[in-house]
Amino acid sequence: MQFDFENHLGAVERSVSSLERDGQPARAVTLSRSFDTTVEDLWDAVTSGERIPRWFAPISGDLELGGRYQLEGNAGGTITACESPSQFALTWEFGGGVSWVEAGVADAGDGKAQLTLSHIAHLSDHWDQYGPGAAGVGWEMGLLGLALHIAQPDAPKPDESAFAASPDGKAFITGSSEGWEQAAVAAGTDPEAAHAAATRTTAFYTGESLEPN
Repeated sequence: MQFDFENHLGAVERSVSSLERDGQPARAVTLSRSFDTTVEDLWDAVTSGERIPRWFAPISGDLELGGRYQLEGNAGGTITACESPSQFALTWEFGGGVSWVEAGVADAGDGKAQLTLSHIAHLSDHWDQYGPGAAGVGWEMGLLGLALHIAQPDAPKPDESAFAASPDGKAFITGSSEGWEQAAVAAGTDPEAAHAAATRTTAFYTGESLEPN
C-alpha cells in the first residue's frame, strides 16, 4: 500500500490530559481528525457492525446502549453511552484491565465531519514504560484505516502486519510515536522520560521488541 503518510500524520490533533477516574489518577489520550464525509456517514462507519471490520477489526455482540461487544483478538466491553449521531462511550476490557473510550462526531464544515476519540486509563507501570503512544499509535493507525475506508468504501482492508513492516508503515508509526512524545512533553512529562517511552513504543509497533507485559 502506497500513501502520503506525512499528510495522514498531519491530519491528526493529539493531546494528553490528567484527570481522575473512579477516584484514581488517570490520563486521557485524545485524537481528533476530520474526514471528507458527512456526520451521518462517519457515525455509521464507526458504529456499524458491518462497517467496523472493514477498517478496524471483526466485531460481535450487541452494538447498542447497554450491550456488550467483542473485537476479535482485542478488547471487549460494555457500551455505556450512545447518542446518535453525536457521541458514544464504552468500557475497554483487555488483558485483565479496564479502561474507557469516549468518542464524538461533529460537523467540521466544508463538507467534512470530525471524529474526536479519548482513551482514558489509570496510571500504571505500563503507562510509565510506554506513555501515551501505547494507545495513541494504535488508535492513530485505526483512524488511518478509517480514512482509507471512507475514501474507498469498497476497497479491501490493508494487511496490518504487512503495513507495519513496510517502509511507509514504519515511517508512519515512527512519526505517530514522535507526535505522542511531543504531546506528552506538552502535558508536563519530563522530555527524557517521554523520549524513552516513545522509543519503546515505536520498537513495539514496528516489531522490533516483544509485546509489553
